Amino acid sequence: MTVDGPRSTAPDVVDVVALGESMVTFLPSVPGRLADVPSFERAIGGAESNVACVLAGAGHAVRWVGRVGADGFGDHLVEAIGAHGVDVSAVRRDPARPTGIYFRTAGDRATDAHEVAYYRAGSAASAMSTGTMDLDAVRSGRVLHLSGITPALSADCLGLVRELTARRPGRPLVSFDVNHRPGLWRDAGHGHGPEVLLDLARGADLVFVGDDEARDAWGLTGPEAVRAALPEPEVLVVKQGATGATAFHGDQVTSVPALHVDVVAAVGAGDAFAAGFLSATLREKPVRERLRHGHLMAAAALTVPGDLAAPPARGHADRLAALDDTAWGRLRLGPGWTQADARAEEEVRTP
Repeated sequence: MTVDGPRSTAPDVVDVVALGESMVTFLPSVPGRLADVPSFERAIGGAESNVACVLAGAGHAVRWVGRVGADGFGDHLVEAIGAHGVDVSAVRRDPARPTGIYFRTAGDRATDAHEVAYYRAGSAASAMSTGTMDLDAVRSGRVLHLSGITPALSADCLGLVRELTARRPGRPLVSFDVNHRPGLWRDAGHGHGPEVLLDLARGADLVFVGDDEARDAWGLTGPEAVRAALPEPEVLVVKQGATGATAFHGDQVTSVPALHVDVVAAVGAGDAFAAGFLSATLREKPVRERLRHGHLMAAAALTVPGDLAAPPARGHADRLAALDDTAWGRLRLGPGWTQADARAEEEVRTP
């Protein structure tokens, strides 16, 4: 890794490049208000690096590109993400800005009791720009995965994402997860978040958006209304929470119900869903199976306490994704289902 600025050597081509901020996250040792939690466990968090880690666990060649401080938290992020099998060679170290961190409560993010305290203002990642990042490395994947969090970090970050979502010949397939974060945009001062995100999404080839995000950001209700507002992406995936997800692929519309899951923590599911869908896309699976792989990866995340979970073995995930509708509807997944599957696969391979 270099301290700053782009490199001159062209990187190897990988399946997916994910660009964005990753932070050190502190998870509470017990439920309760942040004011009352006595201790926290260190982990990593970041929408794009989460996607990268899940994809690497699913057997894909993945590169994460970002900026972290030249500090201990930056060391931890690079080492932890690299330990998942992700290429971190293009990560920049910033000697003047810190690595972002945040603390959160143990509760469901959808409830009023959930608290998150971010310490990311002026972070190393906020200095990402077309001048400080290695654009050759950023464009070195078959797929480039971005999210709406990055453009909210700074005007320079917005400029970088605008450059990467501009439609030009020869660019990689651009995947964009809207990830509308109203709090980030409230403090941004360089654009109105909903308008910016809609414009960026129009430049992508594959877009993920939650129906709740579409409603809150754009006042759109239902997948068809979202598609009417976003006709440009070749593929649009509208996530509908526990109901399921709908994909628009050209003139085709495919809906797949979500799985029955015994939820441990409702965090990380959206990133895992995107990783599952991207994994199946890279393997040229039918759209219905891409959605099912998204649901399976989301189920893996929902059945562990943190943001990241070991994905199911590829063969087992393929078999589940190929089930008929009745069998799919009967599936119920709980804690440990991916580990149990891994043990079963090992027993099959071991004479």
